[in-house]
Amino acid sequence: MEEIRVSPDYNWFRSTVPLKRIIVDDDDSKVWSLYDAGPKNIRCPIIFLPPVSGTAEVFFQQVLALSGWGYRVISLQYPVYWDLLEFCDGFRKLLDHLQLDKVHLFGASLGGFLAQKFAEVTHKSPRVHSLVLCNSFSDTSIFNQTWTANSFWLMPAFMLKKIVLGNFAKGPVDPKMADAIDFMVDRLESLNQSELASRLTLNCQNSYVEPHKIKDVAVTIMDVFDQSALSHEAKEEMYKLYPNARRAHLKTGGNFPYLCRSAEVNLYIQIHLRQFHGTRYAAISPEMVSAEELEVQRTNLSNNSESDDES
Repeated sequence: MEEIRVSPDYNWFRSTVPLKRIIVDDDDSKVWSLYDAGPKNIRCPIIFLPPVSGTAEVFFQQVLALSGWGYRVISLQYPVYWDLLEFCDGFRKLLDHLQLDKVHLFGASLGGFLAQKFAEVTHKSPRVHSLVLCNSFSDTSIFNQTWTANSFWLMPAFMLKKIVLGNFAKGPVDPKMADAIDFMVDRLESLNQSELASRLTLNCQNSYVEPHKIKDVAVTIMDVFDQSALSHEAKEEMYKLYPNARRAHLKTGGNFPYLCRSAEVNLYIQIHLRQFHGTRYAAISPEMVSAEELEVQRTNLSNNSESDDES
């Protein structure tokens, strides 16, 4: 038990990356918690949004690895928001506070849904340059809980935790996946009733993504081939919604591949972000990109612009 919590990597993360708390709403009980690592001069970082059961710590392996390679990485935890538009408004204010014009978003499960909704809501004045959607969904009706969404706020914390734990993997899993589940259970225990109830409300209130509003956003869909909380139909729906998306498939990884298959997940994130190297939307410090790779990127850009001119 608690293998991740006592691991050298996690302890290094906790001792070297400070947790910041930021209030951007008039209601000072709405506190955003975040870890911000890597070069602060980067204006288009990658931001990680956790699932219902997650906190900002669940992406510690991505924060350590990507910031070590020269990327600016922000992992955050949402305050209590009961409504999707309210969340989007708060997130926009947070980006304004951090002086970030456009960002790349990595969202896991609910985090991925919120990332898509934020891109959709801000499409007229875009704030999202690209999306990595991990084990995510585009329509809340897949959970068949829309009728209970308005009653989560009444339920006691133990009942809400039981609902969330019902989606965790059952049966035999490999040791790394077992450690990931233990860590997520621990994170779930740290959330209070209103945090859990509000996230479940966002996760289940009747809503879906309108893909035509975010058709210009570069998307990578990351999912696993083994057991996860998402049905096969939900995954197929995502592929249909984003026919031009890059696909990053992991053979195994369950609900939390960013914890138990972090090397593969980090590699896929790097591949996703590499397409923006050498542009103003690069999430990496230019000194950390080899001259050769920058040159390749510029060549691709000039070739694309030439073909655009010809068309």
